[in-house]
Amino acid sequence: MTHSTDQGGAMPRERLELEDIGSNPTPRETIGELVERRLSRRAALRGLLGAGAAAGLSGQLLASASPAAAQGMAAQGGAGSSLGFREIAHQMTERDAVPEGYEIQTVIRWGDAVLPDAPAFDPQHQTAAAQAMQFGYNNDFIEFFPLPQGSRTADHGLLTVNHEYTDPHLMFPGLTDEELARQNPTREQALTEMAAHGMSVVEIRRENGRWAPVAAGRLNRRITAGTPIRISGPAAGHPRLQTSADPTGRQVLGMLNNCAGGSTPWGTVLTAEENFNQYFGGATATTGAQAAAYKRYGIVEKAGYGWNRHVARFSLDAEPNEPNRFGWIVEIDPYDPQAAPVKRTALGRFKHEGCTHAVSADGRVVFYSGDDERFDYVYKFVTARAWNPDDRAANRDLLDEGTLYVARFLEDGRMEWLPLVQGQGPLTEANGFASQADVLIETRRAADLLKATPMDRPEDVQPNPANGRVYAMLTNNTRRKPEQVDKANPRAANAHGHVIEMIPPGAGTDKVDHAATEGRWEIFLVAGRPGVDAGAQYHQGTSAEGWLSCPDNCAFDSKGRIWIATDGAPGTSKVADGLYAADTEGPGRGLTRLFYQAPTGAEVCGPCFTPDDQTVFLAIQHPGDDKGSNFGNPSTRWPDFDAALPPRPSVIAIVRRGGGAIGS
Repeated sequence: MTHSTDQGGAMPRERLELEDIGSNPTPRETIGELVERRLSRRAALRGLLGAGAAAGLSGQLLASASPAAAQGMAAQGGAGSSLGFREIAHQMTERDAVPEGYEIQTVIRWGDAVLPDAPAFDPQHQTAAAQAMQFGYNNDFIEFFPLPQGSRTADHGLLTVNHEYTDPHLMFPGLTDEELARQNPTREQALTEMAAHGMSVVEIRRENGRWAPVAAGRLNRRITAGTPIRISGPAAGHPRLQTSADPTGRQVLGMLNNCAGGSTPWGTVLTAEENFNQYFGGATATTGAQAAAYKRYGIVEKAGYGWNRHVARFSLDAEPNEPNRFGWIVEIDPYDPQAAPVKRTALGRFKHEGCTHAVSADGRVVFYSGDDERFDYVYKFVTARAWNPDDRAANRDLLDEGTLYVARFLEDGRMEWLPLVQGQGPLTEANGFASQADVLIETRRAADLLKATPMDRPEDVQPNPANGRVYAMLTNNTRRKPEQVDKANPRAANAHGHVIEMIPPGAGTDKVDHAATEGRWEIFLVAGRPGVDAGAQYHQGTSAEGWLSCPDNCAFDSKGRIWIATDGAPGTSKVADGLYAADTEGPGRGLTRLFYQAPTGAEVCGPCFTPDDQTVFLAIQHPGDDKGSNFGNPSTRWPDFDAALPPRPSVIAIVRRGGGAIGS
């Protein structure tokens, strides 16, 4: 989930195009067209109002209250919300902000020690060997695993943190041009960047109210772009996964561009490979036997990163199958540092944003994932058998067997889940799918043939444990052309995105059927600034600070309230990215309130709560990366504010002073 808008401001065009290239050649009726039809019939019943109506009714509510009550309503974000914090104001500054009564703690930063023998961080003299033992760059997804294993301990656990990608112009001294820095690295710089990718597993503890890493934690681990990883499932061993270094097609070095992720009921972490296309290049991109397949995944002749100048496997001309070994979900056991990570091919190959789970009524486990690109799709994977809560080992390869589905959203509020199964419908050998492996390696093309609904960049797709509904963050789609717009589609160039709520059968009961092939859908909100951005739809009580732009990640607290992190608001709305909260039920449903705002140039990722709701962790990615920023001249030096240090992507913890649940 790199920078997500091309509206100007802080967002470098070269990087954003990796997600926004829009490689679906034949988008059908888009989600925007369906959204407008659904809103026209249902929005008023669900508490949503359009920009003009919302502004008018909010004004009426405040005007009819006493002066003291009106002031309180404005500060608290309107009547009906269960959230008790005093909403902060939108800003764009060098520092971040939280409500009164809360504090921000820096837990771990790029370059901090993860492994016992890690050297001290020296930004002037970085090496691949040092970085492989240190916390990586551009932290994204976070998951908290309590210690001891199987407990619900809230003050001691393992943080698993993705390191999505690198910004060499901010990492290394002397580099000023972003594109040249990425595409012309020295060999040591390229290897250091590879070591800065992947995941960190870090033991942390809260003592005297403060979170900190446990020095030399025995379960600490680094996974990088060079870590051996097993390939499993239907595509393992397929000829298109075989290379000169791995003629078996069953082991790959590393994982790339790990964005969001999820967990399993048996206590493993899932990490999602997203924009893997940017690491590969060569003339074969347009002339080789796989040119059409490359194009559908956005693989082009000129790689986004210049690693192929030094490492042959990133050259399409040397290893044309290497890209096929990326774009998967990777399962890692955080409690066993010796266990090999595994790429689970049954879950499909695309630009996975995340992979979150819900247990269906029959015990099968369902994993939801979005393909983060314009006009691409929402997926779910249903395991073939139920999970075993009494035998962790029995679930070891549960993700190798099951059915992958892609979503079709219908105009009347129904939705269908279409199976991506070789031999069914158009997924035949005549169409190039000789086996299930072919379907999975070319998941996007298979979904195209099934006529799934093209979406406006589906990112996090998260089940809410409290109500059984599933929420999809649709970040934006600025390339929807005016000629695609008609009276049913008011949001051409959708810069701000929206949130969809999917409703499986049984939602709201203790027997939710997440494995069902049919369901319903609603609109939760349509983002943008009310009264300014056409089509914005919010709860009528949303304050002047509560609107948001570019929803990206989300999480739920134990009360089922949604917490939405944004990516792209500086470019679309000239406010910093932040974390917003809202009820999902009751009178405050959809009444978003601003809780945290990041420093300038940064994106907010990975919201994650401890089991007691007393801490929310956030990953603050690429701080200081505004236009023209570089190692020596960043727009902020957050979090250290030390002239000798560059800005450092970091994991922070937000807690209430004196204790208590976040948001209450």
